[in-house]
Amino acid sequence: QVQLVESGGGLVQAGGSLRLSCVASGRAFSDYAMGWIRQVPGKEREFVAAIIRGGGSAYYADSVKGRFTISRDNAQNTVYLQMDSLKSEDTAVYYCAGDPRLHSIVTLKYSYWGQGTQVTVSS
Repeated sequence: QVQLVESGGGLVQAGGSLRLSCVASGRAFSDYAMGWIRQVPGKEREFVAAIIRGGGSAYYADSVKGRFTISRDNAQNTVYLQMDSLKSEDTAVYYCAGDPRLHSIVTLKYSYWGQGTQVTVSS
């Protein structure tokens, strides 16, 4: 089993920055594809960013490309999401998720999910 705990959410003004962290407990974190997914109440979950096991490749939604950066530190069992130039439309609950299957990045059918952290961007 893998447990994921997110932190770093909060309230920020438009144009500001936040860094989300997700710490994983359990085995084989380095073998997991990791992703960040966000959700606004009443809407479906939305892919934000993902990073493969070795950290060599990262993928982003068009809406965040150039503003957000995903990274991972396998020695610390942690994945990060640096969010810059935040916009009001980035307001959502952000979830960290992980899965050993690479295609989870596309399907969003990750095996493990964190509890979510709220990000609120005021305009």
